[in-house]
Amino acid sequence: MPTTYGIGEAKTQLSRLVHQAEEGEEIVLSRGRRPVARLVAIAAEESGARRKPGRMRGRVSMHEDFDEWPPDIARALGMID
Repeated sequence: MPTTYGIGEAKTQLSRLVHQAEEGEEIVLSRGRRPVARLVAIAAEESGARRKPGRMRGRVSMHEDFDEWPPDIARALGMID
């Protein structure tokens, strides 16, 4: 059964309520007697996995002329005459 708090009370106790949500408790915020929001923890897989450098090594390649401009574009940008 979720614990319900009024929005004003939740403002003053937000840090504690977030901690409770992290511990698995579901917190419901209400405006008057009407529930309007639910505070729940984000699962680790939803928060985004940490990036691992080098994970795509050997899977990505660039063409040897990757950083060369086509002559018409280089001319339009004033890079060549």
